[in-house]
Amino acid sequence: MQFFRALSIHLVVFVLAIAMVWAGSDGGQLLNLGLDNRVSIFASCALIAFIVQWIALIPAYLLKTEHFYDLTGGATYLAVIIFAYTQSEQTDTRSLILTCLVAIWAMRLAGFLFLRVRKQGSDSRFDEIKLNFWRFSIAWTVQGLWVLITAGAAIAAITSSHKSDFGWVGAVGLVLWLIGFSIEAVADNQKRVFKQQKDTQTEFIQSGLWSRSRHPNYFGEILLWVGVAIIAYPALYQWQVMTLISPLFVILLLTKISGISLQEEQANERWADDPEYQAYKKRTPVLIPKLFG
Repeated sequence: MQFFRALSIHLVVFVLAIAMVWAGSDGGQLLNLGLDNRVSIFASCALIAFIVQWIALIPAYLLKTEHFYDLTGGATYLAVIIFAYTQSEQTDTRSLILTCLVAIWAMRLAGFLFLRVRKQGSDSRFDEIKLNFWRFSIAWTVQGLWVLITAGAAIAAITSSHKSDFGWVGAVGLVLWLIGFSIEAVADNQKRVFKQQKDTQTEFIQSGLWSRSRHPNYFGEILLWVGVAIIAYPALYQWQVMTLISPLFVILLLTKISGISLQEEQANERWADDPEYQAYKKRTPVLIPKLFG
């Protein structure tokens, strides 16, 4: 039963990945494999994204550990974005900036999450699934799709044959990325310090950026990927525009699948009878920070 369930989920992932590759490759540059064989650089990036996951899955399952799951995710972003840039024959300011932005974000977040899980000893999301190969494999394959869709707009723009000036549109996107990245990094650090100083079983963070939003780190994450999409947009050609689903995918993932919904559920279970937490919920927006009050 576990095998067939995993197989069906893998098939859905591969269908979505193929659709992403088809759109991202439209008008994109090709990689010369020799003997007149050419494949789109975008498709090559997709293949890399999944191969890295499956290679990492083997030792992770044998050791029954999730400790380098997030680190592998970050490494995959670095691998595909650097591969896309270095293999493109046509590069410009937009391509270089997108490569740097994705790489900087990936290194910071992967490092932060890796150190967090090492300190905590485990990640509760994997407590049960890491004991079953097929269930565990789903997490790694889905991470490959996460990398491909999230970075899709950036990869498509970097490998696009349609180049244009960075311009004011790119500048707007860059500003949004800088704001989003700063919010995410500051919020993560504030929570890290809080956990070092407080008993998180009895207390919850409600200071700093966390007094403005219950999930400021996720707001920053969404904002920076919106910035990436805006920077990428002028270079996208025909069906490549469909890769702009990237920030929408991030919003869906963080608000409905794993991020906010999971965090809110855990918080409600822990502090459901705490009047202070209920007051905090009433005065603090769940995602978009309040600017005043």
